[in-house]
Amino acid sequence: MKRIVEIVPARPGWYARWQVTPERTRCYPVSLWALVEGPDGSGREVVGMDCAGQWPGADDNEAGGDFVRYLFQTPDSGPPEDAEPPSATELRESGPRLQPVATT
Repeated sequence: MKRIVEIVPARPGWYARWQVTPERTRCYPVSLWALVEGPDGSGREVVGMDCAGQWPGADDNEAGGDFVRYLFQTPDSGPPEDAEPPSATELRESGPRLQPVATT
């Protein structure tokens, strides 16, 4: 089993592209980068986890999706044409829980 050595947040503009059908790809923003290594301390690699919680080689990735590559788009150029941001429901279920603050 690989172990995580270090985790750093991803800068805006990084995306993970997945092949979901032979004719269609889907990009998700990368949330973080993780440096992982093999059980014997060798074979280090960097993997990115996207906002959908997927990363190359994960057992619980979306069925039928194959990782293609990471890509960078400058934030002012907008997201890739095949980018699909998470739905509002997914954000509520997996994101931070916001509590209303009373104002005086």
